[in-house]
Amino acid sequence: MSNFLKTDIDLFNNLADEEFVELKSYFHYKKYSKRDFIIKENDTVQDVYFIFSGLVKLSYFDNEAREFILSFAFENWWETDFSAFYNQTKATLTLQCLEDTEIYSLSYDNYLSVLEKYHLSNYFLDKSIKGHIANQRRILSLLTLSPRKRYEEFIQLYPSLIQRIPKSVLSLYLGVSRETLSRLYRATKK
Repeated sequence: MSNFLKTDIDLFNNLADEEFVELKSYFHYKKYSKRDFIIKENDTVQDVYFIFSGLVKLSYFDNEAREFILSFAFENWWETDFSAFYNQTKATLTLQCLEDTEIYSLSYDNYLSVLEKYHLSNYFLDKSIKGHIANQRRILSLLTLSPRKRYEEFIQLYPSLIQRIPKSVLSLYLGVSRETLSRLYRATKK
């Protein structure tokens, strides 16, 4: 699907039809298969991505090749290595598809043009603040909650993702072993 509708991205909700037609020309459509990388470490990050369909994970790999999952993004979310995107530097994070995924990308230059021409700073500021709040909640969860509470919180916040995320990936995100995740899963089914 390379020709999206005005209702597909909430960014377009308050635009006149002619503005929508012009604005959508700034976006580029791409389809990825499960396991494909949208961003790899050391890539130059030139785009921010709107996830139209599918599921991706944003990860960091340390010097010992251990993976740390920062977040998941799915339908109607924006994702990228934001530090690299805003600073136009090399990626320190990877963005990988957990499912077949369709995205609309907005290049850095187009992003700046869109902000200026269509006065969309408030839209992107709102998205950034909501992302910042979610990251703070996640950090506090990792610092203060037991594995069981982290799992329960994840289920409460993202009930639709439990069946979509492989258990091995979810265990990395929650910071628990695969065996512990299996025990938590069984305990919540009782």
